[in-house]
Amino acid sequence: ILVMDLTDFTSSCFNGREIQAFLRILDAQKICVPVLREHDAGLIRAFADDLVALFDDVGRALDAAFEMHRRVQRSGERALAGDNPPRCCIGIGYGEVYAIGPNLAMGDEMNRASKLGEDTARGTETLVTENVYQALRDRKDVEFERIVDDTWRFPYFRASRALRPGSAQA
Repeated sequence: ILVMDLTDFTSSCFNGREIQAFLRILDAQKICVPVLREHDAGLIRAFADDLVALFDDVGRALDAAFEMHRRVQRSGERALAGDNPPRCCIGIGYGEVYAIGPNLAMGDEMNRASKLGEDTARGTETLVTENVYQALRDRKDVEFERIVDDTWRFPYFRASRALRPGSAQA
């Protein structure tokens, strides 16, 4: 379960820049939905400035998250001076999902992924649940940092691309 939220949507609306905020959402969807499809997301739902995608393979979800960050950041480099470039906040959960309600995604891991993606992650961050960490902790191309936070009653981790020896970027 991947939940992506865009930064600055609410503050843009409060500051009278609703139309610009909506256009940013559409631009981000044009960038991110193809990435989700390229990584075999089975279900993709958009609501306001959020995207929710379900995957059969948790590794593909994490790879999609990293690629979404990369492409959105690259698009932000073309933003007008003074504009806040768009950034993604992403939460990923892994476990049972129940096809209930209009979004067809309910359950504990869905809730955790939503809390991480919408409420906790900052721009360019991918936060993952304990289940994701357990499933992917042996990946050599990913670093996981346990986050100590009393806000939520569940453990979570920051996931990032591991630096390659001799590389300046992840």
